[in-house]
Amino acid sequence: MSNNVIEMDHITKRFGSFTAVDDVSFHLRQGEIHALLGENGAGKTTLVNVLFGLYAHEEGTIKIKGEPATLNNPNDANDYGIGMVHQHFMLVQNFTVLESIILGDEPTKAGIINKSKALEKVLEISERYKLAIEPDAEIRNITVGQQQRVEILKMLFRENEILIFDEPTAVLTPQEIDELMSIMRNLADEGKSIIFITHKLNEIQKVADRVTILRKGKHIVTLDVADTTAEEMSELMVGRAVDFDVDKAEIARGDVVFSCENITVKREHSTKNAVHDVSLEVHSGEIVSVAGVDGNGQSELVYALTGITPPDEGRIFLNGRDISKSSIRERTESGMAHIPEDRQRFGMILDLSLANNLVLQTYYLPRFQKRGFMRFDSIRGYADELIGRFDIRSSEGANSMGRALSGGNQQKAIVARELDRDADIIIAVQPVRGLDVGAIEYIHGQLLEQRNQGKGVLLISFELDEVMNLSDRILVMYEGEIVADLDPDQTDERELGLYMAGKKKEVGHV
Repeated sequence: MSNNVIEMDHITKRFGSFTAVDDVSFHLRQGEIHALLGENGAGKTTLVNVLFGLYAHEEGTIKIKGEPATLNNPNDANDYGIGMVHQHFMLVQNFTVLESIILGDEPTKAGIINKSKALEKVLEISERYKLAIEPDAEIRNITVGQQQRVEILKMLFRENEILIFDEPTAVLTPQEIDELMSIMRNLADEGKSIIFITHKLNEIQKVADRVTILRKGKHIVTLDVADTTAEEMSELMVGRAVDFDVDKAEIARGDVVFSCENITVKREHSTKNAVHDVSLEVHSGEIVSVAGVDGNGQSELVYALTGITPPDEGRIFLNGRDISKSSIRERTESGMAHIPEDRQRFGMILDLSLANNLVLQTYYLPRFQKRGFMRFDSIRGYADELIGRFDIRSSEGANSMGRALSGGNQQKAIVARELDRDADIIIAVQPVRGLDVGAIEYIHGQLLEQRNQGKGVLLISFELDEVMNLSDRILVMYEGEIVADLDPDQTDERELGLYMAGKKKEVGHV
């Protein structure tokens, strides 16, 4: 008798003339962690969306625990014991954390939602799996990493037996990733079966039992993880060898191109500042990274620097000019590019075409409009050029809606738009979040090229490998303050971790 809990055989899913999943078979065993690996747009999320009832497939069959299954919507999937943590969160912004976790599965008493019982269960799960939350906080006021925890708790609250994690570590810190890997392993040991979508080969090696590799919608191979290497998986994924080494030329540091002085951002409903008296400088020709555990003021600092929300105190300078009170467009025109941490909230307009998203910062320039009328041929030509250069994949090319792109391809579109504008300072927040190894290799190369051309790069990243490999200087944030200014050649991940955890603080840093 088969021990498969999921059998998807010969699944095909089309969007118009575009075949996103092409005759793919995928089996999940009882109690295993099975990774799905592939480039951005390879069909991974589409395949699991079929399993979760979000998409109807045109061809193929699905069996759950040996029985044919009909999955018309996510409620059907939940009835079969399938839960999913989505890559892009399915949360109501003005709901509290508790309300979001129990939504659709609320315990009731005499027809009224029993919040005390729900809270008791949520706190027990939170403590058991080390997923700390603030139940009364509103979703719109918590960080992306905290929203990820809510999505995971939402699934665990429903006691699902088949768990789908779609890029669950994309917004987590290294410490949180280690915790999540441990949680996933414990869940599998308890008998739960897990589908784990990720681009991070080290995570697959650390936690997965088997890996299925997709490329351009087709099944390439299914392997036992213990019998393969990261290099073999990356080559099977992208169809070529990938260079994991970052070739960084000697720094040619120039004048200060971007700086801030004494930036303070107050935290709502708290006496403790989100950002407290932060000053920093970025020179032309260097990459300065801000490292730290998520939730220590990085997001609020970036919002202040880029004009999303004004700081309560302090000043900001770009090329020696005070831009503290400048609008976002004025900052853009002064030479600032911004790759935001939340690509859907701040990076794209999802109901505009890819072409229009690629000119969001420049549509009003003569190149793209004449006397108030858009020059659509020019916009389309420019979009096609960026789509080719940055390998942005979609079903209808430049005409694809922003929301129709995979998360990784949305990210590539934003990176393409921002890096192509010849800005003097690039503020890049998690620029390779959700990207495959081939795309990471390319984007890192592009950031280094910006640096080598004399641009300044302020990189905010939770990936210590990325911070160590790309940085010329590393600033560490802890509880809203810069606690260290480090030379990557004179430090290591262990020392960085001590600063990030607040167990060490440097005196006299910039």
